[in-house]
Amino acid sequence: MAGRKTAGSANRGIPKCPTGICGLDEITDGGLPRGRPTLVCGKAGCGKTLLAMEFIVRGARDFGEPGVFMSFEETGPELAQNVASLGFDLPALIRRRKMAVDHVQIERSEIEETGEYDLEGLFVRLGSMIDEIGAKRVALDTVESLFSSLSNEGILRAELRRLFHWLKDRGVTAIITGEQGRDGLLTRHGLEEYVSDCVIFLDHRVTEQNATRRLRVVKYRGSAHGTNEFPTLIDERGLSVLPISSLGLNYPVSRRYVSSGCADLDAMLEGKGYREGSSILVSGTAGTGKTSLAAVFAESVCRRGGRCLYFAFEESPAQIVRNMASVGIGLGPHARTGRLRFEAVRPNYHGLEGHLLGLHGAVDRFRPSAVVIDPITGLGSLGSENDIRNMLTRIVGHLKNLNVTSIFTSLTGTGEHLEQGEVGISSLMDTWVVVRMVETANERRRHLSILKSRGMAHSSRVRELVLSRRGLRLVEAAEGADAPAIGRTREERP
Repeated sequence: MAGRKTAGSANRGIPKCPTGICGLDEITDGGLPRGRPTLVCGKAGCGKTLLAMEFIVRGARDFGEPGVFMSFEETGPELAQNVASLGFDLPALIRRRKMAVDHVQIERSEIEETGEYDLEGLFVRLGSMIDEIGAKRVALDTVESLFSSLSNEGILRAELRRLFHWLKDRGVTAIITGEQGRDGLLTRHGLEEYVSDCVIFLDHRVTEQNATRRLRVVKYRGSAHGTNEFPTLIDERGLSVLPISSLGLNYPVSRRYVSSGCADLDAMLEGKGYREGSSILVSGTAGTGKTSLAAVFAESVCRRGGRCLYFAFEESPAQIVRNMASVGIGLGPHARTGRLRFEAVRPNYHGLEGHLLGLHGAVDRFRPSAVVIDPITGLGSLGSENDIRNMLTRIVGHLKNLNVTSIFTSLTGTGEHLEQGEVGISSLMDTWVVVRMVETANERRRHLSILKSRGMAHSSRVRELVLSRRGLRLVEAAEGADAPAIGRTREERP
């Protein structure tokens, strides 16, 4: 993909028309081609009508560009009712002459296929509406309804070309929606994508009972654009394409440090702690203290005047606060003052797209200096390993762009080489801390080691992690099966 540009810089190429749709302008490097038609295609229920409606509404409301929405399926009142929950007040925009909505009902009995057949009547009707409000944008939903009664392929192709050329001649930026065709065709007639200057494909798929939405820019004449599939979500704010600014490797870096909350762990990290704005992975088997390490970091951030956003996928906030208090970590006071905010939800409550957009929204609203996600493995059932990694790439990149220090906990399976299961995501992390249970002298102890920490010296020693009512400590690890059982005496020592 080409380097990042702003919407304004994109105009050095072909003129762009910003959509105002979250993430879409970034993918298209500034918006849709101004004064040209764009085809939005996909199966039923994928969000074609919503994308077209948002394009018109946001143009009228946010960019001072009146628009015409012509529907061949839904009436004006039905459209207004459908989008009212998104905060789109169509009647108000119509009264202010910022928008015009028209429903054209096509009846087969009204169409006579002759050599003289054309869309002249539609052009007159649409042109009158454009002139009446000075429209700069047009949406036609859907093209199949307009041509459904035509069986003559030659006439159909000729009129499709005429429609697209007429829109270009009027100088309006247009969106035409179309149903996906069979046998791999993007559209039912297989011609619309060839006469369109820009083609956007929407997909709504279900994999292992998890529904996901995807958007892909199939082509864009005269402009660079993202060519991959991008996760998409429809919620109370409308249609959102997951932000991709996080994919660029041009985020700022800090030379400052932030304490881990555990002085002994800080000592293993140059005596300073984690790099500010870095990403930290804490992985290990169940009961090894991963959440405790994340919580003590969160508590330390808040105690030093920062703000921490804590995403919990397994425990409720009250349970986390209670459990951490038993090992000397006081999260409750910071939650009450508002410096610590919990976002707790079951992993299967949303798809991956919902979780990612929820994280982006929470971060944008709360503006934290640190984020905890506990655990990322809770999302494993929502997609493939590649899907999870792509999601984490976006999360890590977005937080780095904001210089937010982030900790991710990960539950690993049992085995001698626990770190092998984390290779796929560890490359995204700046610091990787591994904790594991070790049986020594008839006692199970927690051992901690730092596998890597980019850009700083760090200890390679294995230390014993001790959890007590006074907090977290790291002590010298006992060696060998016959070593004395010092773990519990240290835990109980005043």
